[in-house]
Formats: sequence, structure tokens, C-alpha cells
Amino acid sequence: MDLDALRADTPGCATVLHLNNAGAALMPRPVYEAQTAHLAREYAIGGYEAKDEAHERVEAVYGSIARLLHAQPHEIAIVENATRAFDMGFHAIPFAPGDVILTSVAEYASNYLAYLRMAEQVGVVVRVVPNDAHGQLDTMGLATLLDNPGHRVRLVAVSHIPTQSGLVQPAAAIGALTRPRGVLFFLDATQSAGHLPLDVAALGCDLLCSTGRKYLRGPRGVGFLYARAAIIPTLHPPFIDLHAATWIGSDAYELRPDARRFENWESNIAATLGLGAAIDYALALGLDAIWDRVHALAARLRAGLAAIPGVAVHDRGATLGGIVTFTIGGHDPERIKDALRLRRDRQGTATARPINVSTSTFRGALHDFADRPVQAWVRSSVHYYNSEQELDEFLAIVETLARHPHLLAT
Repeated sequence: MDLDALRADTPGCATVLHLNNAGAALMPRPVYEAQTAHLAREYAIGGYEAKDEAHERVEAVYGSIARLLHAQPHEIAIVENATRAFDMGFHAIPFAPGDVILTSVAEYASNYLAYLRMAEQVGVVVRVVPNDAHGQLDTMGLATLLDNPGHRVRLVAVSHIPTQSGLVQPAAAIGALTRPRGVLFFLDATQSAGHLPLDVAALGCDLLCSTGRKYLRGPRGVGFLYARAAIIPTLHPPFIDLHAATWIGSDAYELRPDARRFENWESNIAATLGLGAAIDYALALGLDAIWDRVHALAARLRAGLAAIPGVAVHDRGATLGGIVTFTIGGHDPERIKDALRLRRDRQGTATARPINVSTSTFRGALHDFADRPVQAWVRSSVHYYNSEQELDEFLAIVETLARHPHLLAT
């Protein structure tokens, strides 16, 4: 990768040291231009007319998402965000009382709330598959649960990379267990799309959701759902409109045969075009190359943090990705985040550009935090456009905070 060119293509690199890519990555110039160009057309000629003018470019976005996932365009729906994508797919599954949903210890709160709601409404049973010695989903334990004659497992739903840590779940191994048994597998790729290569056939997933704003470097307010063509006819969206279905009689309608049955008529065209530009940008770089660099940068950061006295790193798993989590002593992670953004020296004087990180708490993943020594930590997350020099700068600031905790007191 030409790091200088990538950073020149990312104006935000000049104003912030951005390590919040798991929240929302900095957009590259083509993504910004795709959105603003369309907004300019809406401003000039009207929203409906601008949409008609952009029709072929919007259709091309389905092809871009399909290439990213090694899927087909008719298996793709573009929706408002990853949560909407997950809910549209999940609530379309015809669950019956007693059906079992299996998920992971690291599962994301919003997804787990959907499982609880389904348990409340329909009577499904939600079970958490224990972790193995690496701290990831135990595939042997999963196989045992799948083959338990007392369990009628309908769905295995797992976040590929959880929001709160660097763990990369063994998704392909999960798919290898579910597909032969006829059990649906829903993979939440919110943190993995644009982060590492995704091939829905190799992963064995039936459904997959993601957002545009994270590792894909796209805009906020747009995401997508993949539904395997063979199962689309069995899925009934929780709500529909005249885009998702055709009204064919006073008491009848017909759902679209493709994944667009999960969409609705109104959408953010500028954001959709921005998403397409972001995916094309990632595809041009190559997902293997992106993963190699993100993985290497995260390993460098993780090792550097672990070497600082008073700093604890909290990631666990056989494979670790670009999210790196840590704490400094017993200090509040929110204070640490604020101190990094303010960038004060040991005398308390503001210096240099801000550093963007985020925090994760037990509220986002109750089961994962249950056996942790802390209930919150700082979440830093690297991307390929981050430089080694930026990581060294970040590590130096963290070491200063660890050595001079009074900087975290105000």
C-alpha cells in the first residue's frame, strides 16, 4: 500500500489521530465526493429527479456489495444501518415455540435484545454457547448443542467481530457445522466488513448484515443485508411497503422474489452512492492486503500497550483483529478517552491534534464482561491508513497518562 497516497486521500488524517475506526472510520475523498455530488444534484434538480438520474449508479452498488461478499446482487438489500439489516433478517425467520437460538458469549446487546424479544413473543429458547480456552466460541460445544436431541436449533447467530474487543470468531467453522444440519446461520459482520475478506459461501452463512461507516469507510446511515437466495422465499419481513411487495388484489399481495423484499421505498441515495464508493475503494486495495496491514498494526499496538507499566490489554481469542482494548490502572475509561482527545502534556497544557478512541462497557455485552476484572475499557481501533508513527505517538501519550495519572483527574 502507498501509505502517503492513502493518507493524502483522507484529509482527516491531518486533523486527528483517528483510532476509532470501529466506531466510524475516516472517509476517503471519493466517498465524500460521491455523496456531495449527488446532494448537489438534489439541490439543483430535485430529489426524485436526481434519483432517476443516478439509477444506474445506485444499481451498481448492489454489484459492489455482492463482489465484497462473493454473493449475487439479487441476494443484497440496502437499508438504513446494520441494526435495521439484522432486525429485518432476524424477524423474517418463521420461529415456532420451543425453537432454540444459539449465540456467543461476546454477542452484541442489540442483537441479544432481539433474541429476548422473540423469546417473549413466540417462546423461543435462547442459549449461549460457552467459550473455548482461547476465549472464542467453542465449536466443539456448538456441535454438541446442535446434535442434542432435546434441542430444536433453528438459528445460530454470532457477531463475527464483537463491538467490545479484538476477537475474531471462527465463523467458517461455525458455518461448517450449521449448513449440513440445516440450521440457519446469521453472521453479524458489522465490524468485519472492510476489515478482513468475506466470502459467504466459504463462511457458510445464510444471512449477513453490516454497516457502511466502520471498516468500509463509508457514510453513516446506510447498511446492507445479505440473504442466501435459496432461503429468501422462506423469509417474511416484519413489515413491507409498495417497494418490498406488490399489491395484487384487495386482500392479497406478493413479496419481491429477491432480497429487496427487506428494503423500503424511501432511502438515502447520497449515502447509498457513498457506500458504493467506499466498497469500490476497498476492493481496489484488496481485502487481503487490508487485513494484513490492519492485523499487523493492531499487533504492534497491542504489544506496545502491554509493555507499559500500569496498562492492561483485554483482548482474547485465537485470532485478533484491529480492535485493541485496554485500561490504565483503575481509571475511568471515559476520562482516558477525554484526556486523549484533549491531548495535554504533563503540565496540563493542550498540545497537538486530538486522538479519537471510544469506550466499551458491560452494557454492550453482558455475558462477555461477566468474568472480566473490569466493567469498561478503552477501545482503540486501527485501520490501514494509520501510520506506525501515529501508533508510536499514541503509545507515548498513553505511557504519559499511566506515569502521570493526575492528568486523568480533571
